[in-house]
Amino acid sequence: MFPGACSNCTLLEKMTANGMDSLREELVLGMGNPLLDIIAFGDQQFLDKYGMKPNDAILAEDKHLPMYDEMIKKFKVEYVAGGACQNTLRLAQWILGKPRVCVFMGCIGKDSFGSILEQKANESGVITRYMYHDIQPTGTCAVVVTDHNRSLCANLAAANCFKIAHIKKEENWSFVKNASYYYLTSFFLTVSPDSMLEVARHACAFDKTVFLNLRDRKSVV
Repeated sequence: MFPGACSNCTLLEKMTANGMDSLREELVLGMGNPLLDIIAFGDQQFLDKYGMKPNDAILAEDKHLPMYDEMIKKFKVEYVAGGACQNTLRLAQWILGKPRVCVFMGCIGKDSFGSILEQKANESGVITRYMYHDIQPTGTCAVVVTDHNRSLCANLAAANCFKIAHIKKEENWSFVKNASYYYLTSFFLTVSPDSMLEVARHACAFDKTVFLNLRDRKSVV
């Protein structure tokens, strides 16, 4: 656990401890893997085609890469700004009812999926400070709903390419300095642990709070 990490209270409880009136813009900074969730009601035939099972949660292999475009062509899809950290910040914004309280950093591609992802995140009230990758496409997650099941297939792509140089840019570090709370996920440990440590050191030096979600146990073993 990072210095200053809080294990006995939730992010929202800590943020609102002094009342809703204490909320301000850029209060929370999150860093994680941004994914565009592509959600559709599919069928077993589609799952079988890509070797998926009901309620799967897998990382994409080469054989899965065509499925994202096929979903868009074959089914009516819904786009949601996803990824564990970004989802948490979106939910926080929805509960708080005040825009621009949360800031999110992660890496996306310079493509149409990236544009949709940024639009959806901003519509939810989250301030996005994405790093843009010139080569890798925006990360996506296929969400195939069949009956009462939900099967996930994530292609991290650009989300795997975040670099500490991004947060050290003056225009981005200002958000780090202005935040009082930091929300990080263990999924990000395999992407940019040096960025997480940089933020944690700042939090420790200025007596701020870091929340580390340990859901991805493989990354912390």
